[in-house]
Amino acid sequence: MARVTLAHPLILASASPRRRELLANVGIEVEVEGVDADESAFANEPPEDYVARVARIKLTLFLSRTSRTHGFVLAADTTVSVDGDILGKPATDGEARVMLRRLSGRTHRVSTAVALGRIGTDLLVERLVTTEVRFRSVSDATLDAYVATGEGRDKAGSYAIQGIGAGLVESIVGSYASVVGLPVAETVALLLEQGVMERWP
Repeated sequence: MARVTLAHPLILASASPRRRELLANVGIEVEVEGVDADESAFANEPPEDYVARVARIKLTLFLSRTSRTHGFVLAADTTVSVDGDILGKPATDGEARVMLRRLSGRTHRVSTAVALGRIGTDLLVERLVTTEVRFRSVSDATLDAYVATGEGRDKAGSYAIQGIGAGLVESIVGSYASVVGLPVAETVALLLEQGVMERWP
């Protein structure tokens, strides 16, 4: 589709190529400046609280360091949880195998938080989208083979629904785009609401 005209510059405070691509797919071109934020979870922190907090940290960290004088900033974070436990990015392939075995044949939750701010103001608005994802039951050999592809090494929950990992997914209830890394419909609505763009598409 044609590129959407933005009323204000929009910076994506994320190094994720997936988030930039999801926005580009709906005509929204952004500037990208990743931030290196502490993504450690607090003890007993609910997954939804955790992911919203990390998105806010990314946003406020960018705003505190930028030399830009105007524009909007979009930050996001995604987490996977099961039984209330947060499954982050695996530190090793062994950790990835443990996560995936835990998810096999079960439903888990993927939550993505989006935080939008405006440079030079105290604006901070948020959206949180949670999607239920069910894995089919798969053998240890299949999980080991998937881990060996390396696809899930930098992904929360150790898999990528937009890649080979789609073969693990039996069904989803909610936003596919949010599982990939950004709830696109909700983000478009947020950008319209805050005047980042006057119209879409």
